[in-house]
Amino acid sequence: MSFKQQPKGFATKAIHSGQEAEQWSHLSVVPPIVTSTTFKQFGPADFKSFEYGRSGNPTRVVLEKCLAALDNGKFGLTFASGLGATTAITQLLSTGDHILCGDDVYGGTNRLFNKVIRNQGVEVDMVDLTNLDNLKKSIKPNTKLLWLESPTNPILKALDIEAISKVAHSYPDIIVVVDNTFLTSYFQRPLELGADIVMYSLTKYMNGHSDVIMGAAVTNNEDIHNKLRFLQNASGIVPSPFDCYQVNRGLKTLAIRMEQHSKSSLIVAKYLESHQFVEKVLHPGLPSHPQHELALRQTYGHSGIMSFYIKGGLNESKKFLQSIKVFTLAESLGGYESLAELPSVMTHASVPEDQRKTLGIWDNLIRLSVGLEDVQDLLDDLETALQASQK
Repeated sequence: MSFKQQPKGFATKAIHSGQEAEQWSHLSVVPPIVTSTTFKQFGPADFKSFEYGRSGNPTRVVLEKCLAALDNGKFGLTFASGLGATTAITQLLSTGDHILCGDDVYGGTNRLFNKVIRNQGVEVDMVDLTNLDNLKKSIKPNTKLLWLESPTNPILKALDIEAISKVAHSYPDIIVVVDNTFLTSYFQRPLELGADIVMYSLTKYMNGHSDVIMGAAVTNNEDIHNKLRFLQNASGIVPSPFDCYQVNRGLKTLAIRMEQHSKSSLIVAKYLESHQFVEKVLHPGLPSHPQHELALRQTYGHSGIMSFYIKGGLNESKKFLQSIKVFTLAESLGGYESLAELPSVMTHASVPEDQRKTLGIWDNLIRLSVGLEDVQDLLDDLETALQASQK
């Protein structure tokens, strides 16, 4: 069995959507970086397209159009970071509303929901969404936002987005948001599966070069778009024109980058699964993954993200991570370079210890972001580090 077949045209959209040379007086093939913070008006409140850089910027518009096209969405919005996008989405809520969130999500999302948004009078519950009964039991009359990742971070659980969306939309006014950072619009398009908003940390694969912090939201719902557009301006959580230019350029190679990430990560996953010093590998592309068949049915492939349990505990994990040479010990993911990290003390350190233990974020869980290096060099590096971990 294999993943869904990718329809033709994705790479073409990534290169051409929103990039029309005719929108510029000089017919520039490459969209220019417009850094002006303000724009001349013909008369008071009489302007051509833009009035102030926070409210709108030509370079940003190009990127937002391209992002929307890649998700087959109507509206795209960019923000100063992934958490900035998350913050804007939560501002759709009011005091007394309820957020239902998957139990395994990015540590920053967990921290924002439970240590910031909760203090603003919004209820938050986190549940295992691999079980639809958990979802049905947890929805309240005041539930307004359902937040999930698929696959999840860092346990890599695959969630049935279509089934979850159907349950959520059988209730009034619940907005379904899918953080699609791990897979990008190339490997998964949640709007087509029933989600209302697809959210990204563009910092990761979409930009792909580990040199920009940015977030995005894409939707087909005009009302949601209008509210988020207002919040983008009113809250000022906007990215710089230069960063928009960088991400727009990164999207041009997204398709070929994701193909290589996918091929290399599966090779690495199979290698680790057969290694004597590895207890378990978490990769939706492996038949051993508990939601493997769902991943094949729902997605067009898998990225370079995976996790594995090394034999031992914190000491062995530290030895491993201090011995890698081609992989770099660092947080984040999705760049051309391969990264490795220890979620329990790094990306998910802010998650309460009891919750980490319940989820399986133990001190021997290592998360990898497989980059674009020669895969044999990555395997050799992992072998050396695994051997060192057990000495």
